[in-house]
Amino acid sequence: MTLVLASSSPRRRDLLARIGVVPARIAAPAIDESPRVGEVPRAYALRLATEKAQAVARAPGEIVLAGDTTIAVGRRILPPADTEAVQRRLLALLSGRRHHALSALCVIDGAGTVRTRIADTIVAFKPLTPAEIDAYVACGEGLGKAGGYAIQGRAEAFVRFLSGSHSGVIGLPLFEARAMLLTAGYPVDAPLG
Repeated sequence: MTLVLASSSPRRRDLLARIGVVPARIAAPAIDESPRVGEVPRAYALRLATEKAQAVARAPGEIVLAGDTTIAVGRRILPPADTEAVQRRLLALLSGRRHHALSALCVIDGAGTVRTRIADTIVAFKPLTPAEIDAYVACGEGLGKAGGYAIQGRAEAFVRFLSGSHSGVIGLPLFEARAMLLTAGYPVDAPLG
């Protein structure tokens, strides 16, 4: 069995390595990630994970793993912070409140069976001062990230409460990924090396 990771995210590769999984191949799918009119965050994250997995060419017997992490406040899907101005607005919105980090997974097994799961993690930020937001934006680590922050970096100091999957907020819920890979027949528990 060989595994294809349908993601160019170095974070997802690093997270998989924590459970001894090294993909045989990395494929970056090109899909339209725009939310559909009226689409709710959970359905959006699951749709993107599934479309990413299905967009990757799969050889017979290959297993494909794809993921998507969506940050949501209520029914509002937060975009990636593609500019510092967007990042400031996102951090101001998240300041002092709870939000959801929805980390969806899709696995297509060797026979072509598609399975999906989602880890819904509740994250609460402390109230952020304008100076804290400015300092975080200046460090550059949240640029390009969903919700405008990277929990595995400096933003972790803003988290006053987390319920769910820490690895899911980073980009790949390891508990769910391991279970799905095992179900697909991938030998997660095989000896390393």
